Amino acid sequence: MKRPFLAMLLAVGTFAASPVFANDADGPVATGRREILVDKVSPAYWRVTLHNPPFNIFGPETIPQLNEVITAIEKDPELRVVVFESDVPGFFLTHYDFVPPLKATTSMPNGPLGMPPLPDMLIRLSKAPVVSIAKIRGRASGVGSELSLASDMRFASREKALLSQFEVGAGFVPGGGPMARLPELMGRGRALEVVLTGSDIDGDLAERYGYVNRSLPDAQLDAFVDAMAQRISRFDKQTLADIKAEVDAVSLPSNERIARGWDSFIQSVQRPAAQTRITELMKEGLQKNPDVERRLPVYTGRLTGTTPEK
Repeated sequence: MKRPFLAMLLAVGTFAASPVFANDADGPVATGRREILVDKVSPAYWRVTLHNPPFNIFGPETIPQLNEVITAIEKDPELRVVVFESDVPGFFLTHYDFVPPLKATTSMPNGPLGMPPLPDMLIRLSKAPVVSIAKIRGRASGVGSELSLASDMRFASREKALLSQFEVGAGFVPGGGPMARLPELMGRGRALEVVLTGSDIDGDLAERYGYVNRSLPDAQLDAFVDAMAQRISRFDKQTLADIKAEVDAVSLPSNERIARGWDSFIQSVQRPAAQTRITELMKEGLQKNPDVERRLPVYTGRLTGTTPEK
């Protein structure tokens, strides 16, 4: 029997990719299979668009592209604020790609912090001397939730945002740091509610819990986030970086805590329970059936967990 879940999930490393950056005046431009597009609104303000229709699934092809963007964010001398958003209706960013073979991910080296690439990149984003904002419209599950949590601020569409860490329903531990980040944002009980149920959290509940800064009417979300980003982009870069570093010192989890979560993830995805449950999800139509992707916690909640016939 094929084991696509294990084959895809043991993901490590970064490598070079072709440029993802649009000309400053041109807006996002894709070249080849581009899943992450960068629009330089101004030298101080960039929009990063997640673009992998139909479901914005994150996979091995996405790793080097995200690494390239985060490296540029870290190094650009003029950049002050970056906004992550999606142009795929119904989806901000979802889970890892369950299809590619193991060698597509395990052949990549660790990132600059010496960690596998996903936790490495998310830590670097949190600690970059640039303000990062996640504008969440549509489903942000798994990696999508973790990218949002790694960003400095999160703003959600009241009508269209859905956040979740669905992984428990598929039999494995989240790997991108939500167990380390969520308790600081919402407290232990609510953090456990999110990661132990795998249920959807809509925009309003996310605001009440502290999962996001605010939820706004969908029609107001773009203008609100753009106005905030424009305002921040006019401030002194070093002052922004200094303020952020001071807040980071008392609010971010240690690299070691993120690393422990990743280790737990790697161990859990190799267990029979994860292999069985993800096989059931694939049979239901994961990554093919729009209803499965839109209502992932519903499908994980009704899995039997029994070993399928070989």
